[in-house]
Amino acid sequence: MAALRSLRKLCQHSQHHACKLHTSAARQAAVVISGKKLAWQIREEARADVEKWVIAGHKRPHLSVVLVGDNPASHSYVLNKTRAAADVGISSETILKHSDISEEELLDLIYKLNTDHRVDGLLVQLPLPDHIDERAICNAVSPTKDVDGFHVVNVGRMCLDQSAMLPATPWGVMEIIKRTGIPTLGKNVVVAGRSKNVGMPIAMLLHTDGRHERPGGDATVTISHRYTPKEQLRHHTKIADIVVAAAGIPNLITADMIKEGAAVIDVGINRVWDP
Repeated sequence: MAALRSLRKLCQHSQHHACKLHTSAARQAAVVISGKKLAWQIREEARADVEKWVIAGHKRPHLSVVLVGDNPASHSYVLNKTRAAADVGISSETILKHSDISEEELLDLIYKLNTDHRVDGLLVQLPLPDHIDERAICNAVSPTKDVDGFHVVNVGRMCLDQSAMLPATPWGVMEIIKRTGIPTLGKNVVVAGRSKNVGMPIAMLLHTDGRHERPGGDATVTISHRYTPKEQLRHHTKIADIVVAAAGIPNLITADMIKEGAAVIDVGINRVWDP
C-alpha cells in the first residue's frame, strides 16, 4: 500500500497543474499561486517515499499504463506521467493498443495486469474509442491497483468518507487548498462543473465531514452545471469564499463575479483563439 500511495501522489502531481488566485483585502494585491510549485513539493515527497520503501527491502513500485488509439492529448498526458514516475524512482511501462481493439481484448489485458504481481498501479488512459464502454473498463481495473480512483468501489468509499484512491485532479485541488492554508470549515464554495471525474469528487471532498476516516473540508458547497443560468451562477459566486472552475468553458468565471478576499482555483484546460 505504501508503494501505491506513492503512485497516487505522483499521479496527483502529473495530471494537472491547477492555478489558484487568492485575493487579499484589495483586489490589486491579489496573489497568484501556481500549482507547479506545489506539484514539485509533492514530487520531492514522492521521491523520498519511494527511496525509503526500496531501502526497507521492498521491490520498486511499478506503474502500468494502457493507452488506446492516437489521441495526441492522451499521448502527452501519458508521457508526462511516465516521465514523472521515472523522476521519483517508480518504474513504468506504456502498453500501446490500436484504436480498433475490441472491448473484450482490452478487458483480457486488464485482467492480466490485475493478476500480475509485478504491477502495483494500473491506469487506462481516457477517453477510449466510442465502441468501448469506459465504465466497464474502469470497473475492470482492480480497486487496489486503481491509481485513477475511477473504480466504483473507490468512488463509493470516497462518498462514504472512507480511505480510497482519489481521482488525481480533485486530490490536487484539495492539496492546493490545504498547502496554501485556505480555510474551508463553514465556508461557502462554488464548484462550476459536475463531471464524475473532476467536479463531483471535488464537491464531495470539500463538503464532507472533517472528523471521518477520510477527512472532508466541512464546507457548504454549491455545484453549477450547463443548465445553471449565468445570473444564478453569479449570485452564488458573489458570496463564495472559494470558487473552483472545472467546467471546461473559457471565461465562465469573470472577475466581476468574485467577491473580495475569495480564492479561485482554475483546473480547466481549454483551447481558445489567440490572435
